[in-house]
Amino acid sequence: MSQRSIRYHAAACLAFVVGEVALRLYWIAGGRWGYTACDRTDLVDPTGGCGADRVEVLPFWSGWGALGVGAVLALVIVCALRLPGRGAAAGSWVAAGLLLLVAFPLHLLFEVPAALAGRTSDWRDLGARIALVAGGVLFTGLANACGPRRGPMTAGYRPVPRWARRWAYGAVALPVVGWAVPHGLWFFGVPFGVSERELDGIQQGFSSPAGAAITFVPPLAGLLVLGLVQRWGQQFPRWVPGLRGRAVPRLMAVVPAGIVAIALITYGVLSVAVFVGQLLAGDRHWSDVRDGWALAGTLLVFLGWGVSLGVTTVGYILATRPATLESGS
Repeated sequence: MSQRSIRYHAAACLAFVVGEVALRLYWIAGGRWGYTACDRTDLVDPTGGCGADRVEVLPFWSGWGALGVGAVLALVIVCALRLPGRGAAAGSWVAAGLLLLVAFPLHLLFEVPAALAGRTSDWRDLGARIALVAGGVLFTGLANACGPRRGPMTAGYRPVPRWARRWAYGAVALPVVGWAVPHGLWFFGVPFGVSERELDGIQQGFSSPAGAAITFVPPLAGLLVLGLVQRWGQQFPRWVPGLRGRAVPRLMAVVPAGIVAIALITYGVLSVAVFVGQLLAGDRHWSDVRDGWALAGTLLVFLGWGVSLGVTTVGYILATRPATLESGS
């Protein structure tokens, strides 16, 4: 990539870091605009930030800790400008991955559709997550810009490995079978794999539009995984005005897929770890697992979904990888 492209991406990343640091300094000084004190496990008045204005001691990672992270991100940007290459690209990729991990975009996949459908939501939390996802995408662009130069992306379809196709079909089937089917049955009052008490609790949290959004949006979004193994994921279809036949930018496919895969795997691993910890501590009993096996199974669905999507994304990357140009060419 050219130095001009590196400067462009570095400036975008710097604007993100400056904005986040300025917001944290504002919170440290006592302001609370955009800050939320909501506990995700027990939302109270989410639209008002759960009493954020009354918070006197700011949590470390929301204040000074975030400033330290901002300083590290600024250092990554400086290295990309002064010393572009594999090292700077690796640092930018790590920064992008950490931002996307902290953003936990899987929450957005469920909460944004439910919020748009009328469910009471913590918009401050959603806004902060969206900002972190944007920062992760910006650092992904910086990593791509300061890395080794590669040949141009040529239009045309390059078949992905057969194993990637198999994993893609699994990534499409899992959210349908493991998420949409049980949630659809619960939405209509069928106690599939849950006790009557658990079913009552689930239905109390479902309004008609929110329940439909939570049930059907994730599997519908999961259908986009097919683009990683089919022609329309590498070459725009003929019916797309102005883009017909052109090559699909790799980052347009890889970044969203990678973000969702990281979020799904993280959520699955953490949820399974908490679940096992509760069993070992005696806070949860095997009889509860037997009576509510469908709820417990959704934890494994997330983990399997994330792994399937991640492997499919790797197959797409390998199939569409452009050749690295030599430094003298």
